[in-house]
Amino acid sequence: MKNVKSEKRPHVVVIGAGFGGVKVAKSFTNKNVDVTLIDRNNYHLFQPLLYQVSTAVLAEAEIAYPVRAFFRKNKNVDFFLGEVTNFDLEQKKVITDQGSVSYDYLVVAAGATTNYFGMESVEKNSFAMKTLDESVVIRNHILQLFERADKETDAAKRKALLTFVCVGGGPTGVEESGALSELIYSVLKQEYHKLDFSDVDIKLIEATDRVLPMMPEDLRDETVNVLRSKKVDVRLNTQVMDYDGEKITFKDGEVVPTETVIWAAGVKAVPVMAKLGAAMDRAGRVIVEKTLQVPNHPEVYAIGDNAHFMQGERPLATIAPVATQQAVVCVNNILNSIEGKDLEYFEYHDVGSMATIGAGDAVMFKGIMKSKGFIAWAAWMVVHLMRLAGTHANVTVVLKWMWNFFSGTRLGRIITAH
Repeated sequence: MKNVKSEKRPHVVVIGAGFGGVKVAKSFTNKNVDVTLIDRNNYHLFQPLLYQVSTAVLAEAEIAYPVRAFFRKNKNVDFFLGEVTNFDLEQKKVITDQGSVSYDYLVVAAGATTNYFGMESVEKNSFAMKTLDESVVIRNHILQLFERADKETDAAKRKALLTFVCVGGGPTGVEESGALSELIYSVLKQEYHKLDFSDVDIKLIEATDRVLPMMPEDLRDETVNVLRSKKVDVRLNTQVMDYDGEKITFKDGEVVPTETVIWAAGVKAVPVMAKLGAAMDRAGRVIVEKTLQVPNHPEVYAIGDNAHFMQGERPLATIAPVATQQAVVCVNNILNSIEGKDLEYFEYHDVGSMATIGAGDAVMFKGIMKSKGFIAWAAWMVVHLMRLAGTHANVTVVLKWMWNFFSGTRLGRIITAH
């Protein structure tokens, strides 16, 4: 009888079940490798729609999808639930709170967290919106404030309860402030009969002279005009200096009493990236090679929010299209390494930018193509539906979007125990 020698297949460990990590794992299905995908949550989160959970448009399950469901037919992909705490690059091990995982190749796609730029009081007292739990906390908080305001007899306290400050003029801040305005003026105003809604004050704060910096000037102006028509007080060239949980202080000395500051002013790589021991930028991202490899460790790759990749005069933005395009090149390079072939250089191909300002209103830009209003909003819907995971989510979300657009109803206004 002939002896058959079994060869151990290369083991690829992927950290993070975000856009980049899931794309890497999917690209390895049916390849001659074994893959372990590690994440501290058992779901893939569609982060661009977190603001819709926080403003009661969608429910949690509609923007999250079980990781294992992606790979039920792919025997070479396994999922490991745990939080990465360290790396042993010499022994090729990832250390987690549930034990260590050995690898032959490592892909770090662990995502980002909120950047408070060293302002400890802001970090302690404001609301971040990078995780599912954080968006639910914001939703609960907003709904509870209206219940409290409905009972509050002190005019100054009631005004503070109904003052909402969104910090950061990027897509998250723009989308959050627009959706918050619609929730308050189109839905809650019909239901809180005793409240004077002239007390409501929604502010969007941006430290620079522009919102949506990736957009051309006319679309930025359109965004500001639409937000102001929705009663959002857009403040440009306004810098936050402090927030103690009761009042926010701006650089010019103005103080605004509020119990709600939603911080969308910046992101940085998750802290565990520092454990790699590689050179990083100010946002905690590893400065990678053109092949997306970590210097001095050719078996380790970093992509997405964890990678500082220069293309042109500045590093690529921390957006989903960058992560998914890097995932493809990363997979190709690992397969090329296994087969002894030359590696590819990564080059990002711009897919354009878009942001919603409210139901039926958005801005979109790519190359020389620009669009705004309903057409841009319809395109935004199509793009986001294509990226959502699962047919059930697609059907549910599009029905809710249509129902919200035509009726203004938001049934996600459930206060839960968070």
